[in-house]
Amino acid sequence: MDRIKVGIIGPGNIGTDLMYKVMKSRHLEMRLMTGIVESEGIKRAAGLGFATSTKGVDAAAEDPEVKIVFDATSAKAHLYNAPILKAAGKISIDMTPAAVGPYVVPCVNLDRLTEELDFNMVTCGGQATVPIAHAINRAADAEYVEIVSCISSRSAGPGTRANIDEFTETTAKALRQVGGADRSKAIIVLNPAEPPLLMTNTIYALVKNPDEKKIAESVRDIVREVQGYVPGYRLRLPPTLDGNKVTVIVEVEGAGDFLPSYSGNLDIINQAAVAVAEKLAAKMLG
Repeated sequence: MDRIKVGIIGPGNIGTDLMYKVMKSRHLEMRLMTGIVESEGIKRAAGLGFATSTKGVDAAAEDPEVKIVFDATSAKAHLYNAPILKAAGKISIDMTPAAVGPYVVPCVNLDRLTEELDFNMVTCGGQATVPIAHAINRAADAEYVEIVSCISSRSAGPGTRANIDEFTETTAKALRQVGGADRSKAIIVLNPAEPPLLMTNTIYALVKNPDEKKIAESVRDIVREVQGYVPGYRLRLPPTLDGNKVTVIVEVEGAGDFLPSYSGNLDIINQAAVAVAEKLAAKMLG
C-alpha cells in the first residue's frame, strides 16, 4: 500500500511516542527523526532503521521524500520552524501552543481545514475538552465554558512546564473558536499523586437553553467520535444539570505505545495529530 512519508522534529517523549504511532498507521510511513543534539530519541529512531539528523528543522525541510512534518518542539521553536517548512512546501502539524495555523480538533473541524499547510493541535487539554464544549454548545448554546485539566506530574515534561501560560491561553481560545463558547477559561493542575492518576478533565458550562436530554445525547455522540481515534477517552461523569450549569468529566487513558498509560495528556494530542495526518495522507493518495 502506498503511504505518505513523514518527519518528526523533536525526539523527546512526545516525538518518540508519535514515531511509534506512525509506525502503526495505514497511510503514513515514518521517514525522519530530527533534533538539535544526539539524544536518546535520535538513537532510538536510528535503531529502528529510520533516517536521523541533528540539523533540526532544516533536515525536514531539505528531505524531498518528507511530505508531512510533526513539530514536537516548543511554541517558540515552531514560530521559527513554521516559515521554513512552509517555504519548503511541507504540511506542518504543530504539537505546540504556537498556533501559527488554525486550531484543529479532528472530530469537530478537520473537514473544514484540509487545504491548510499548518495545523495547530491546540493543547492536550484542548483535545480533551473542546469536543465536549462543542457538543454542549450545539445542543444548548454555551455562553461560558470553563475547564480544568488535571494531569500527573510525571507526565508533565519540560515542554509542558515551560508552556503553561500558552496552554491556558491557547486552550481558552480554542474553547471559543472551535468549541463555540461565547466566553471561556482554562486551568491546568499538575497532580503529584502516587501512583500516578489518569488525565482527568472537568468541563463546566453555563448554557442559554438547558435541555438535559439533548445535551446528554450530544455529549455521548461526540465521545464516540473521539473514541474513534483515542480509544482510551471516556466519560467519567455524564452531563449533569443544575439550573443552567452543565458539568461533565472525561478521563483519558493512554495507549501505552511508548509512554505509560497514565500519560493520557500526551497520548490524546498525539492520537489526534496522527488522525489529522492520516486524513491528509488519504487525500494526497487519492
